[in-house]
Amino acid sequence: MSATTIPSNIDDPINAQILAVSEDRVQGFTRFPLTQIAEAAELPLETIIERIGAMLEAGTIRRVRQTLLATSLAPGALVAWKVPPKQLLSAFDFMFKEDPFSGHVVLRTTDKETPGSQYKLWTTLKVPKPYSMEKHCEYLCQQTGAEAFKLLPANKLFALGVGHVRRKELQPGDRTEEPGRVLDTKIVELTDREWRVLMALKREFEPSELQEDLWAPRAEEAGESLADFCEIAESLNQRRVIGRFSTFLEHVKKHKDGARVTKFNALFHWRVPEGKELEAGQEVGRHLCMTHAYWREGGPEFSNVNIMGVSHGTEKDKVLAHKAAIDQHLEEAGIPVSYTNVFWGGQSEIKPSEISPIAYRAWCEERGLDVEAMKN
Repeated sequence: MSATTIPSNIDDPINAQILAVSEDRVQGFTRFPLTQIAEAAELPLETIIERIGAMLEAGTIRRVRQTLLATSLAPGALVAWKVPPKQLLSAFDFMFKEDPFSGHVVLRTTDKETPGSQYKLWTTLKVPKPYSMEKHCEYLCQQTGAEAFKLLPANKLFALGVGHVRRKELQPGDRTEEPGRVLDTKIVELTDREWRVLMALKREFEPSELQEDLWAPRAEEAGESLADFCEIAESLNQRRVIGRFSTFLEHVKKHKDGARVTKFNALFHWRVPEGKELEAGQEVGRHLCMTHAYWREGGPEFSNVNIMGVSHGTEKDKVLAHKAAIDQHLEEAGIPVSYTNVFWGGQSEIKPSEISPIAYRAWCEERGLDVEAMKN
């Protein structure tokens, strides 16, 4: 089949079969990730390579890469920004284009005026040790005209995964039998050699790079033998630094065929009693509609909410039905919710956050910033 006739849309049955696995089912470091996808999807390896390559070329898949558990590698936070309306779009562009340490960049609104609704720009941020998130945000304020920011670091994580293709068929209340797992945010210290391997490991794959043995060229790139490269990657995996091998769908913008994976991106907020955060987070995290769930302290700016999570959908009513099912489940689990809210995502851009201290030093030098002054 020629490249021009290989289906690249998500509704193609074979592509859907692949994506149901490749989005978030290949966890950790594995020696032959595309082979693992082929086995789980019950398709030939050649088909996997061909179809993922075609979807990547068409923009249906926006990137293919080995993800990292960045919360274990660099201090991070969700950041809410208060920006004057006239500067909102330029601030959005700066965060996306000029700051490699900001990842998700999203404009959010609420259905009515609520605590925190004046914070309309939201980003994720990673600032490698020993540099300061606070100082980094102060610099971004100077560059964008932002009047204020609120750092919302995660105390714990309860759900991490995407699986948009599988989630399309979910019904409100669908959840796992077991509570969501608790992921820590403790930082793992790495050597320069481990950083070199990690940087080669996480770089996105171009369509031409897709092959059975993905890691041999990356080992060479890192200046390691293949055996040493894989040994270091396995060690990092055991230390819970490695995330999943994933094909990331373009789930915000329209695909070439006009299809959209999701239309509504909702950030849910809940306030639960002090001491109930872990239990509540696990109960929220077990709901399959949730792509992320965290324990974050919102403070008075956000009515002291402490559990947050993200869910996506093509219909607003369906997204709200998912949330209503979670609200009911929390009540049935004996976890009272004294306040809740939804921040709806509008314009958004997504890129992996840079997490290397080497990259941070280089960025500071490029910007004319005193590297030492940016430290904690």
